[in-house]
Amino acid sequence: MLLARTAMNTVRIVLLGMCMLMLAGCSRKYVITTTNGNRITTQGKPKLKQSVYIFKDSEGRESFVSAGRVREIAPASMSQEPSKLFVPSGGR
Repeated sequence: MLLARTAMNTVRIVLLGMCMLMLAGCSRKYVITTTNGNRITTQGKPKLKQSVYIFKDSEGRESFVSAGRVREIAPASMSQEPSKLFVPSGGR
């Protein structure tokens, strides 16, 4: 009886741990890079609806941006800061 109860508690702990890991993986951050170079960090993957991307911003507010203004959507872990294309020289 005691062995069965211990086994059941172990199964519950394992299932609870697996559920927590699955839920933690769902809230992934994405970065939307617009055509003018602005970067927007989102909570979760943006959804495309009728040529508008709808997403929750970093503060949890629902926002949107026109699909025509979007250059790239990438997971935050893979997104890079754009390098400067033009660096002026110091002398004449």
